[in-house]
Amino acid sequence: MWLIACHFTAQAQQFALVDMEYILKQIPSYEQANQQIENLSKQRQSEIEAKVNEAKALYEAYQKKAATLSATQKTAQEEAIIAKEKETAELRKKYFGPEGEIMKKRQELISPIQDAIYNAVKNIATQKGYDAVIDRASAQSMIFASPRIDISNEVLAKLGYSN
Repeated sequence: MWLIACHFTAQAQQFALVDMEYILKQIPSYEQANQQIENLSKQRQSEIEAKVNEAKALYEAYQKKAATLSATQKTAQEEAIIAKEKETAELRKKYFGPEGEIMKKRQELISPIQDAIYNAVKNIATQKGYDAVIDRASAQSMIFASPRIDISNEVLAKLGYSN
C-alpha cells in the first residue's frame, strides 16, 4: 500500500497561475490598443447613428405627408425608408459584425500582445516543468491559490516589463 502512495506522489502534477488582467494592465501597448479600438468604435457608432437619424427623418417626413401622397409616391417613400434602414444595418454589420472592421482591428492590435503573453507563459511552463497554467482572472470557481504559484510577474519580466 505504501508503495502505491509513493508512486502517486511522484506523479503529482505541477500547476502555476497567471493573472491575465494584471498582466495586460502592466503592458502600455495593450491600453493604447484598447484606446485606439474604442476611438474607432465611437467614430463608427456615430456614423451609424447619423444613418439612423436619416431614416428617422425620412419616416417622420413620410408620416406628415402620407395623407396627401399618391399610392406611387407612398410606395417610393416607403422604399426609400426601407433602403435607408437596410443601409444602416449593413453598415452596422460592416463595422461591428463578427467579420467587421472593429473585430479585425482588435485582432490586428491585440492578438500580437496575447500571442507574446502565451509564448512567455509557455516558455516559463516548459522551463519549470509545469503541467498546467491556469488564468486566475477567468477561473471563477477558484476559491484560494497560494501566491507562490502565481507566475504573472515572471511572465511580465519575460516580456520585458519589470514589476
